[in-house]
Amino acid sequence: MDSERLKTYLKDFRITLPVGVVLGLILGLVIGWGIWPVQWTDLAPYHLRADLREDYLRMSIYTATSERDAAIAQKAWSELGDTAEETLAVVRDDPGYLSDAQIFSFMAAVGVDMGEVLPGGEAEVPEEESEPDQERSGPNWLLLGGVCIALVAVIAGVVVFLYLRSTSSQKDQPETLDGHGFPDETGFQEDAMRFAPENGVGYEPSYQEPQAQPVAQFMTTYMVGDDLYDDSFSVDAPTGEFLGECGVGISETVGVGEPKRVTAFEIWLFDKNDIQTVTKVIMSEHAHADEKLRLRLESKGELVLAEPGKQILLETATLQLEARIIDMEYGEGAAPDLSFFERLTLELAVWPKDGTVY
Repeated sequence: MDSERLKTYLKDFRITLPVGVVLGLILGLVIGWGIWPVQWTDLAPYHLRADLREDYLRMSIYTATSERDAAIAQKAWSELGDTAEETLAVVRDDPGYLSDAQIFSFMAAVGVDMGEVLPGGEAEVPEEESEPDQERSGPNWLLLGGVCIALVAVIAGVVVFLYLRSTSSQKDQPETLDGHGFPDETGFQEDAMRFAPENGVGYEPSYQEPQAQPVAQFMTTYMVGDDLYDDSFSVDAPTGEFLGECGVGISETVGVGEPKRVTAFEIWLFDKNDIQTVTKVIMSEHAHADEKLRLRLESKGELVLAEPGKQILLETATLQLEARIIDMEYGEGAAPDLSFFERLTLELAVWPKDGTVY
C-alpha cells in the first residue's frame, strides 16, 4: 500500500516539483556555503578597514626604521596601493608610538613628497577623497542560482531516494614576508634632519643610538581571533652561529566559545648553553587580580602585569632578552572588564650576556 501511494505521489508533478525546488535550494546552499564556499586569500593590505590600514602602516614604519630596512618600507607602501597617501597622512597626524624621525625616514625611503604631509600650516594636506569601493567577499548568486536550477531537474525524479552528504572545507594559512637593506645609521639621521619642517623652530630627531646593538630583534603582534598564535624566532650570531630561540604564545584564556579570549601570554628564551628555558607570563589586569588564576600561572614563570611601554627582562647563562610592550588594547564583550586582549604588540631584542662579542 505504501509503495503504491509513493508511486502516486511521484507521478503528481504538483508534489514532486515544489519538493524538488525546496530540496534543490537546500542542496545548493549546502554546496555554496559548506562544500565550496567563496573564499578570499592573500588579499593586499589596501583591502583592510581604514583603522587596520593605519595600524599596519605604523607597525611597518616601526619595523623598517628599527631594522634600517628600506625593502620593508617600500613593500608596505606598495601593498597599500591607492590608500597609501591618505593612510600616511592620518598616521602623520596621529603617530601613536612612532617618533617624527621614524616617519620622516620612512617617507624618504619610499620617495614621498614631504610637503604634502608636513604639519605647521605651510603646506596644506589634500582633502581626503572618497574611499574606493572595497572588494567584498560574499555568495555568488548567479552561480548558486544556476546550480539550483540544474539540481531541481535531477532531483525531481529521485527526490525520495537522495541523501545529502557534506564535507568540511579546509582553511588557508597566511604567509609571512620579510626583507633586508635599510640605510645605515648616518643616512637615517641625515634624512630625518634634511626633511625637517623649516618653520623657524629647530628640529632634532628623537632616535638615539643604543649603547649596544642586539644580535637579534623581532616584532610580533597578536590580534583577537588568532587562536593559534604562537610566534617563535631563531637567535643567530652575525657569524651565523646558532645561539638559541625565543618566542611568545598564548598561556591562558577566559570564558568559552570562539574566538578565544586570551588573558595571559608566555614569553620564553632558550639558550643553547643553558639547560633551562626561561619563561615569564604577561597578564591582563583581571588575571593579575584573580588569585586562582595567579596560582595556576605561577608554575609557568614570573607573573608580569601588562602595561603599555613596560619592559620585561629574561636572562639565561649567555643571553638576555628584553621584551617591550609597544601597543596593547583590551577587548570588550561577554567577559569581565580588562580581562582579555584585543591586540598586543611586542618587541623582542636579544643581547649576548656579559659583553660577549660575536
